[in-house]
Amino acid sequence: MVESPALIAGTVQFDLAPRAGGAAYRIFLRIPSGEPPPAGWPVLYLLDANAVIGTAVDALRVQSSYPLGTGIAKAAIVGIGYPTDEAYDSVRRSWDMGPPPGKTYPPHRPDGPDVRTGGADLFLAFIEAELKPEIARRLQVDPARQAIFGHSFGGLFVLHALFTRPEAFTTWIAASPAIWWEDAGLLATGRQFAAAWRGQFSPRVLVLAGEFEQCLAPFQVGAADADERRRNHAESRIVDNARDMATWLAAIPGLHSAFELFADETHMSVLPAAINRAIRFALGPEAAAAAAPRLG
Repeated sequence: MVESPALIAGTVQFDLAPRAGGAAYRIFLRIPSGEPPPAGWPVLYLLDANAVIGTAVDALRVQSSYPLGTGIAKAAIVGIGYPTDEAYDSVRRSWDMGPPPGKTYPPHRPDGPDVRTGGADLFLAFIEAELKPEIARRLQVDPARQAIFGHSFGGLFVLHALFTRPEAFTTWIAASPAIWWEDAGLLATGRQFAAAWRGQFSPRVLVLAGEFEQCLAPFQVGAADADERRRNHAESRIVDNARDMATWLAAIPGLHSAFELFADETHMSVLPAAINRAIRFALGPEAAAAAAPRLG
């Protein structure tokens, strides 16, 4: 019996380092088969790609192979991860996805580095100035259908990016966003965004959360850490914050915003469901219809 590695179908990976220096990112790229549409391929960007790229690629390739039954056509996926075999690089993602000014925290382990936050603007600049041109070099991209998905710290980054560079993407999906992080500093950035907003873009925003992100799941009720979990829920208020954010965004003229709550899901178990919902929100019929006016 001969064994070989199981690969993610139709997906390649390469490392891309910022031109200014620093550690490389591992980029996962899934290009659909066949000729692109006249406007180019829609693209869904994923943060924390080491953890989610397989889920996203399979969900898209299954559904896009039957568009009459799903409403989802072919699209490209760009996953942004790190050169590791682990699901997450917690130290690097803390820096990349944490909005400025950021703080410094003790190491996760005694021999590890300090954990820093505050690099979100640099990370977003890398995506815009270096990663997107590299993707455009490799495939024909539809500029009117660019989406980004992030979960937890990634959801925090998605909202920060929306508030600071709303032209960067047309569709924004923030799952379980850590809005509470560092005294909810994101909210001040959001207020600045709203004050400067002139309706020059038409963003579509989806904010997601799981039912058991603000209360204990049944299997957690008797656990040794149940009280600590309750305290964390009271501090983070992930469900309430996510719902309030979506409602606040929906009141901004020209901005479409929605909130969805997934029953029976915890902070981590919500991730596959959120990925699948992100594909429909970013690549389904409503997304195509929203892009049509921009295409003239």
